[in-house]
Amino acid sequence: MSNVSGIIKSIQDIMRKDVGVDGDAQRISQLVWMFFLKIYDDREEEIELLEDNYHSPLPEHLRWRNWAANPEGRTGEELNSFINNELFPTLKDKLSLQGDSGQRAVVIRNIFEDAYNYMKSGTLIRQVINKICEIDFNNTQDRHTFGSIYEQILKDLQSAGNAGEFYTPRAVTQFIVNRVDPKLTETVLDPACGTGGFLACTIDHKRASYVKAAKDEKALQKTINGVEKKALPHMLCTTNMILHGIDTPTQIKHENMLSRRPYKDYGNKDRVDIIVTNPPFGGMEEDGIENQFPATYRTRETADLFMALVIKLLKNHGRAAVVLPDGFLFGEGMKTRLKQELLEKCNLHTIVRLPNGVFNPYTGIKTNILFFTKKPESEQPATQHIWYYEHPYPEGVTSYNKTKPMRFEEFQTEIDWWGAEEDGFSVRQETEHAWKVGIEDIAARNYNLDIKNPHIGEQVSYDPEELLAEYQQQQGEIQALRDQLKNILSDALSGAN
Repeated sequence: MSNVSGIIKSIQDIMRKDVGVDGDAQRISQLVWMFFLKIYDDREEEIELLEDNYHSPLPEHLRWRNWAANPEGRTGEELNSFINNELFPTLKDKLSLQGDSGQRAVVIRNIFEDAYNYMKSGTLIRQVINKICEIDFNNTQDRHTFGSIYEQILKDLQSAGNAGEFYTPRAVTQFIVNRVDPKLTETVLDPACGTGGFLACTIDHKRASYVKAAKDEKALQKTINGVEKKALPHMLCTTNMILHGIDTPTQIKHENMLSRRPYKDYGNKDRVDIIVTNPPFGGMEEDGIENQFPATYRTRETADLFMALVIKLLKNHGRAAVVLPDGFLFGEGMKTRLKQELLEKCNLHTIVRLPNGVFNPYTGIKTNILFFTKKPESEQPATQHIWYYEHPYPEGVTSYNKTKPMRFEEFQTEIDWWGAEEDGFSVRQETEHAWKVGIEDIAARNYNLDIKNPHIGEQVSYDPEELLAEYQQQQGEIQALRDQLKNILSDALSGAN
C-alpha cells in the first residue's frame, strides 16, 4: 500500500515548479489526463486476466506501461516531444474507432479532445509520472484512498471554477441516492453530471443492494447516463466512472443538455426512470438557449431550464431528486409557472431544507432537496400535499467547513422518519423539524414554496457571507426578470412589425 495522500502532495509541489502550469485549473487538468492513462492501464491489466482475447484501443507504444512505467525511461526534451508530437495527436485524432475496441477508443478520444500538456519541463514531467506510478489502482486500499483524494481534487476544481458550479458534498449525494433507491435495471440520468458524484453514488448503491451475479453487473452498467458541457469536469467524470468499474463510459456525454435539442423534440425513448442532479444555480445560459424551450418557460436562468427538462425527461412513475436554492422556492414569474407544472404533473412529496454552510466555502446560498415522482395524466393533478423536513445541525455544530463537512450519518433522522410513497408516507408524523402543507394553501400562496418551519419562531441572520450570497442571488433573479421583459418586448415588437 502506498501513501496516496503524500504522493498527491508531492505531485502538486513538482507541478508548481513548472513554468507552463498556471493556476489550479491547469494543474488539475494536467493531473487528470495523466492519472487517466495510469488508471486505464491498471484496469487493462485486470481485463487481460479476465478476457483471453482482449485488444487494447491504444497502440502498444502509447500504453502507459510502455512509455511511462520505467522510472529510468524517457525524460527531458525527449519525453516532452513524445507527449506533444506522438501521444496527444494520436489520442485526439488517430485512434481506430472500429472493431471490438472501437467504443473504448471513443472514450479515450473524448477525454483527450480538449486536454493539453501544460507542463514545459520534460524532467519535471518524468518526476510526476514516477510519483503516479507509485499508486496501484488494482490495489483495493490504494483505490479507496485515491477516492478520498479524488474528492479533494474535485473540491479544488470548484474553488477554481465559476459561480454556481459547486461540488456536491458526498453526504448529500449519498442521502439522495439512498432515498430515491434506484433499482438494478432502472435507468439513471444526471443531466448536469459535473464530475460524476451522483452517478458514482448510484453505482455504489446498486452494487451494494442489487448486484448478485455477473449478469447483474452488466445490467447495471447499461443504466448509468450523464451529460456535462465543460471539458474538465467531463474528463473527471469519465475517469471517476472507470475508477468505479464502468470500463466503457460512452454514456457520459460531453454536451450541454440544455442546447442538445429543442425541448419539444424529447420523446418517450429519451425518458428515464431516475434523475438525480444538482444543476448549476445562480448562472445564466448564453443567448439563444432559452429559445429551445416553450415560451412559458423561456429564461436564461440555468437551474430553471434544467428543472423544466427534468420534468419532461422523467417516465411516468419515474422518481427524481434535485438540489435547488431558496430562490427557486419563492421566485415568481416563470418560476411560478414551472412550480405549478411540477405540482400538477408530479407528486412533490418532500422538500428537505438544508442548513447554511452545506456548500461552504463555495457559497452561502441556502439550498433544498426536492423529491418528486412523475404521474401519468390519469393521476394528475399529482401533488396533494408537501412534507417539509428542516435538517438540523448536529449537536454542538453551528456551521460546516472544509475540516468539518456534513456527514451522511446526520441524515439518519430523516431516513427513520421517511416511510414509503406506496402508502402515501402514512407513517410520517409532524415533529419540531417536519411539517405538512396542503396544495390548497400552496396555490393560495401563488405557488411560493418557501414555507418556514412553523415550530420555530422567525429567525434573522446577520451573517455577512449569507447576506452577500442572498444579495447576489437576488441580483441574478432581477437580471432574469430583465431578460424575460426584454424577450416579451422583442416578441411584441416583432409581431407589430
